[in-house]
Parts: sequence; C-alpha cells; structure tokens
Amino acid sequence: MQTIFSLVNAFNQRTTAVGFGLDSLLRLNKTCDRSNKTALMHYLCKVLAEKLPELLDFSKELGSLEHASKIQLNFLREEMYAMTKGLDKIVQEKKLCKRDAHVSTRYRKSLKKFLAFAELEVKTLCSLYSWVGKSVDNLIIYFEEDPTKCLYEKVVQTLCVFVRMFSQAHDENCEQI
Repeated sequence: MQTIFSLVNAFNQRTTAVGFGLDSLLRLNKTCDRSNKTALMHYLCKVLAEKLPELLDFSKELGSLEHASKIQLNFLREEMYAMTKGLDKIVQEKKLCKRDAHVSTRYRKSLKKFLAFAELEVKTLCSLYSWVGKSVDNLIIYFEEDPTKCLYEKVVQTLCVFVRMFSQAHDENCEQI
C-alpha cells in the first residue's frame, strides 16, 4: 500500500497527499496519465516489475482473501447470539433440575457434564469472535476508513477486485513486451 501511495503521488506529481481511501484502489484502473494512454494500475505494475519485482506476487500473501470474502460477520454475530442464548437456557434447565426431585440423577449428571463442555466452547467462540472483530476494525482503520461506517464485506470485496485488476493489468503489460 505504501508503494501504491508513493506511485500515486509521483504519477500525479504531488507530494501533499497523506493517504488514500479504499475505493481509490479500484480507481487505479480508470485513472490515466495526462495523455490518457496509461492507466495508473498498468503504470504501477510496470514500475513494480522494473524496480520491485518481488512485490508482483503480493496476492500470494492474500491467498485466503477469496475465502474471507464469503464470511458474513452479521451471520456470525447472529449465530454467536443464538449459541449464547441457547447456553443460557441450558443453565436455567440445570437450575430447575436441582429443584425437581423427579428428574433423574443420570440426567442431571449428563446436563452438568454437557454444560462444562459447552460453556468452555461458547466462551472460546466468543473470544475468537471478539478477536475477529478487533482484527476487522484494525484492517478497516489501516485503510483510513471508519469501522462504524465501513463494512468488513466491502473491504474484503474491494481487495478481491483490486487483486484481480492488478493481475489482469500485469498480464496485459507482459503481453505488450
């Protein structure tokens, strides 16, 4: 991203910009030089091929990006909520069983054993979900976007499109050689 930022400033012959938004990545294909012959994305690929060829395969570091684009955080949040509420109901059932003399000892032991396992699993899932949320916020902040306004799905989708556009521009540059 730093390389892109530097190239955009050089391409525009500016040094005053302090950052760029996530949507700017998608405009690299549409932004052309003064002669309207070279798109900035193609220029980026050309410069990287000449000066920093090791960066051309950056998409390998983003190998799980396509899989990540299929994750819907709202769905995960709803599932976490449902699991937590379900666990609360089982806890209530266990309390009711203690008071009810007609409930078998075997059932109470099974319920207690299940709860010990389920509480740990739900706690672990909640921790993982919290970690994912913080990581997503950090990713969004990295692109100088507001985590309360910019959705995870938009960030990942934008990055997927950018990677495809970059690869296509690089392939087109290679064909011209």
